Amino acid sequence: MTYAVWIPLLLPLLLPAAASVARWEVLADGMSPRRAVWLFTVTAVVLGGTTVAALALLVGGGLVQLPVVAVLGDYTPAAVREGALADRPMIGVLAAVVLTAALLSLARTGWVLWRDLVDARRLGPVSPGGTELAVVVDESAIAYALPGRPSRVVVSTAMLRALDVDEREVLFAHERAHLAGGHHFFLAAVELAVAVNPALRPFRTVVAYGLERWADETAAAAVADRRPAARALARAALAAHTGPRRSRLALSVVSGPMPRRVAALLAPTPQRRNPTARVAAILLAGCVTITSLGVADAAHDLHGNVETARDTAASPSGSR
Repeated sequence: MTYAVWIPLLLPLLLPAAASVARWEVLADGMSPRRAVWLFTVTAVVLGGTTVAALALLVGGGLVQLPVVAVLGDYTPAAVREGALADRPMIGVLAAVVLTAALLSLARTGWVLWRDLVDARRLGPVSPGGTELAVVVDESAIAYALPGRPSRVVVSTAMLRALDVDEREVLFAHERAHLAGGHHFFLAAVELAVAVNPALRPFRTVVAYGLERWADETAAAAVADRRPAARALARAALAAHTGPRRSRLALSVVSGPMPRRVAALLAPTPQRRNPTARVAAILLAGCVTITSLGVADAAHDLHGNVETARDTAASPSGSR
């Protein structure tokens, strides 16, 4: 197996430092929020998937050299061992341990997210008459979008009192944008990617910020005026309280760096063609391409080694 199999495992280790230096949230402001969310989410998912694939290939590189596997494959371990990266047993063993831990972390995170969402819906408020809006009597100013079937916009009486009629419309439009856009799916995808590769944690922050900016822009478009929308969001943030525990997939209007969000709404026009953001997008696309090609090359090499071993064993001069 070629050394390309290590690219998907080592490249993500550079991401935390890159996120710290480049300040990804600032880069996300240089493109449309929807595009930023898709870019960073897809990158995180692909890098998480290639991490699992690379570990599986290292495990496979060790397994194909076991005598019992060689007998089943009709070749000799010595024939496949030539040129194989995992010719040392400990590489395959360590890869198996890390892969098992990653898959267990993936399963645990998926279960926690699911149970958290189910509990939040079971213990949360019920919308009267099947409407989307659920108002809770609470002196803590809270507002969040709770996904599910049916989805709900949960808002407290304290939050309603803190805003006037027009500002409430902005608030409702923001939370409805989370539900209509399926924003919880993006959060869940990134959480699962981080579960298999903790080096992908920076994506969690930038995607959460991008989702709030996406909803901000949708709310501003709904009221056809960016300045009142920014004022409404700022007032909601000032009045907001942490409130009761809810699912990690329930997005709140007051999440993320509010000053930066308000500044983006107060800008004359949203930035769409920032050269730095374009370069960042190209680099992230390059990371996805390189890791994917690394996995493909390693898989092709492993398959070629096994096929060569079979041909050698089947030849008249080959030994079984």
